[in-house]
Amino acid sequence: MQNDWMKDETLRNIEPYKLEFLQALVFESSNLKKGQMIPFLMAVAKRGQEKKISFSDDEINAIVAVLRKHATPEETAKIEKIMSMRPKK
Repeated sequence: MQNDWMKDETLRNIEPYKLEFLQALVFESSNLKKGQMIPFLMAVAKRGQEKKISFSDDEINAIVAVLRKHATPEETAKIEKIMSMRPKK
């Protein structure tokens, strides 16, 4: 998945620096093994806090919808797994 997803009209109301942050994470995580994912995600959360980057539920839902449109079946399965781990509100 290249950065074409960031140009999707659905994301027009999300600040570009947030999308760049996500794109960097996608690139950095692309070669991680299963056991490396949790420490990586914890580091990402810390980095996001340090940079004061947070996403509203609406932003998360828009991003996930766009990623699903542009994802391969394997990537879609990963997205679904990550979304299932999200705390329910």
